[in-house]
Amino acid sequence: MMKKFVMLVCIFVFLGAGSALAATPKKGGTPAAEPKKEAVAKPKKGGTLVYGRGGDSVGLDPAYETDGNSFMICDNIFEALVFYKDESTALEPGLATSWEISSDGLTYTFKLRKGVKFHDGTAFNADAVVFSIGRMMKNRNVKFSGKGWEIPKQERPPEYWVSMGMDDTVDAIEATDEYTVVFKLKKVQAPFIANMGMDFADIISPTAFIKDPKAFVRNPVGTGPFKFVKWVKDDRINLEANKDYWDKAKGPYLDKMVFRVIPENSVRFLELKAGNITMMDFPNPADIEMARKDPKLQIISQQGMNIGYLGFNHKKELWKNLKLRLAVAHAINRKAIVDKIYQGMGEVAKNCIPPTMWGYNKEVPGYDYDVALAKKYLAEAGYPEGKDLPEITLWSMPVARPYNPEGLKVGVAMLGDLGKIGIKARIVSYDWGTYLKRQREQGQDMDLFQLGWTGDNGDPDNFLAVLFDGMESAAVRTQWQNEDFHRLMGEGRTTVDQGKRAEIYKKAQQIMYDECPVLPIAHSIVVSPELKKVRNFKLHPTNSVRMKSVWLQ
Repeated sequence: MMKKFVMLVCIFVFLGAGSALAATPKKGGTPAAEPKKEAVAKPKKGGTLVYGRGGDSVGLDPAYETDGNSFMICDNIFEALVFYKDESTALEPGLATSWEISSDGLTYTFKLRKGVKFHDGTAFNADAVVFSIGRMMKNRNVKFSGKGWEIPKQERPPEYWVSMGMDDTVDAIEATDEYTVVFKLKKVQAPFIANMGMDFADIISPTAFIKDPKAFVRNPVGTGPFKFVKWVKDDRINLEANKDYWDKAKGPYLDKMVFRVIPENSVRFLELKAGNITMMDFPNPADIEMARKDPKLQIISQQGMNIGYLGFNHKKELWKNLKLRLAVAHAINRKAIVDKIYQGMGEVAKNCIPPTMWGYNKEVPGYDYDVALAKKYLAEAGYPEGKDLPEITLWSMPVARPYNPEGLKVGVAMLGDLGKIGIKARIVSYDWGTYLKRQREQGQDMDLFQLGWTGDNGDPDNFLAVLFDGMESAAVRTQWQNEDFHRLMGEGRTTVDQGKRAEIYKKAQQIMYDECPVLPIAHSIVVSPELKKVRNFKLHPTNSVRMKSVWLQ
């Protein structure tokens, strides 16, 4: 499926899939001399970490979820064939120890890790991979190495798989022996190997899923460092250490984890200051300075690989009017929103991919805040000073996310700006799960909506195609349909050379600027306040909350 902080900001170079053609580093060569490092304390086992977050998970089956609150749990229960390295989207072996790509780019052969077990005690093997990934295929061209399983019918579409056009990419998945899986593609897809590290590609226990497919979403079973224990809806999710975890050299060190739901940012911060929780997400920007001064707390931060945006309901005839969209784009004072609500913990966005990502188009000028120009576009749209324009709805996010610290406050600011040019609007909001479900349905009662994205794999395709190519699938949340944009997204996926891909995505960003399918709002800095006893927690560009190697002093 989401900034210039003066303290501890880490700038990362995101590596795209086009260059990721090797599974393991090459041997040989003389390593560069490394600077002396300070002594690092030996990790200590034990303890319970309590993580305060703004909203509950929607579900815990990684193939069917799209939200960060679900994935932060999945990140610790499940694993994929390939991993992203710490603080990077560079790839390393995961449940696959290595992989090979055929010369024509159409066959991927994965060698699997032996001796790994799911939390229910069943064996991880090639058949489990075929089951986990194959269940998302519309036409299941799969082959097990043994008896395998009858894959149950899907109860709902696997949104990532569908929005990424994977049915048009993956032809067949075959277990050629117990520890070898072969993916055969219909066409070259440059991001494919990077995509296989994403949450949707996590490997689940087929045995647990078959027992009750509908219940699996609330009783997940994977191979990860932590096991699911209990879920009290809208309150907490409890996990415990997987004592049989295959990678004991890296953890887990914690005995237990509790993910508590505390909707109010300020309340989460007070709970952290009181020591009732160990870590928290998405503090109010005003609380960050207080956290820096508190001797019991520490803050880590990084420039986010994200985008927060305002979308238009393109299924509604009203918003097919380009001049009306441009009127909204120039009416909203995004700098004031970033300054006052993000409080400097972000930067106004010109494009819908972050400026740190390869393929970013620096030549796109962005939309200036210009009330006079906005009024001009509104008149050209057929609604001078808002006359004859019905009251519109502005759907505002009910939870803090990395790309939007306070959706309701942002919504109020936008309402004020729209009112200055004569557009009457009102805020609509729901609980997070309902918000995502109803936004996906694109009902006629929705006009504008706040959403955003934190990148999954460091590839522009994961932003531009997955979020905005409405011609790819009905599952794409922004149902904008543009043939030129759609063609470029196809070219981007089937072009291997990263330089050529970058030029393709620059053209796509220019089309987005010209057509204004969404209004980019901001790229944020991601901040994590925590008690000083927390050790070895590392923010990740994908916003994954990875606790495998975390320990408590």
